[in-house]
Amino acid sequence: MFTGIIEGLGTIRGIQPTGEGCRLSVEADFRLSGTRLGDSIAVNGACLTAVALDGPRFTVDVSPETLDKTTLGRARIGDRVNLERALRLSDRLDGHLVSGHIDGIGTLTDRKHRSNAVIIAFRVPPALARYMISKGSVAVDGVSLTINACTNDVFEVSIIPHTAKLTTVGMKSVGDAVNIETDIIGKYVERFVAAGRNSARTEYDDGSVDMALLARHGFL
Repeated sequence: MFTGIIEGLGTIRGIQPTGEGCRLSVEADFRLSGTRLGDSIAVNGACLTAVALDGPRFTVDVSPETLDKTTLGRARIGDRVNLERALRLSDRLDGHLVSGHIDGIGTLTDRKHRSNAVIIAFRVPPALARYMISKGSVAVDGVSLTINACTNDVFEVSIIPHTAKLTTVGMKSVGDAVNIETDIIGKYVERFVAAGRNSARTEYDDGSVDMALLARHGFL
């Protein structure tokens, strides 16, 4: 798990195809002290496993699924990326709970300055927008952000100078693609509610009401 609070930036130094997947080499701008082989590192929000370490440089294997569902499938040597190592139980949760499992790709459609902030809008598939609410949380390229407003396919966020300076969000232009992870809590709530509705429909599908059914629901 992650928090969406980016530790620092990194640069993609190598891309080696491995069948339908690939192996990425990333050089971090900060020290990776305490990082071990097998640790999880979110690269632009995608949770990946470090399979090699050499000072500030680490290597990860990227599966075909990850290449298909994230912007890493379009990565090029020299690209700047957001980096965050996995959350420890002793850490503060300053952002929100981020799994590192990207739901899909969004496109930056508008950016404008408002006082000391940059207001940025992203277009996403309606299947992702359904999990977004005003003042809810979303991770954009791994950055935990608060949603200002949303429709059935567009959401808007406000970027403060600190976030713009320390993450790649401040570097994005209209038309750029980004990784989107919606709030994990909303997905679980939907699943639980759907399961409850399906269970209720199944119970009454035959149209019968008997003593056992009434007893289960507290009428006897």
